[in-house]
Amino acid sequence: MSTLRVNEDTMRGAWFTPLGWIYRPVSWQGWTAVLFTLAFCLQMFRVIDRHSHSASDTLHGVFPYFVCAAGMLNWVASETAHSASV
Repeated sequence: MSTLRVNEDTMRGAWFTPLGWIYRPVSWQGWTAVLFTLAFCLQMFRVIDRHSHSASDTLHGVFPYFVCAAGMLNWVASETAHSASV
């Protein structure tokens, strides 16, 4: 009696692939994550810019949101990327 063994990498495809220091989306899940991150950043920019009095107010207001969103996207990308075989 033989058992079918499937490793985890064949069950789930990679969402991103490393491209230097960043990750490039290679599946619809990756592109969806990027689009949601960009939509969130755009929405936060519009909300903060509406109430700011200068460009520096806007930049200081959006910085924490943009950094956190980019950090979370980078974490998701690093966890779902193809591992480079050396």
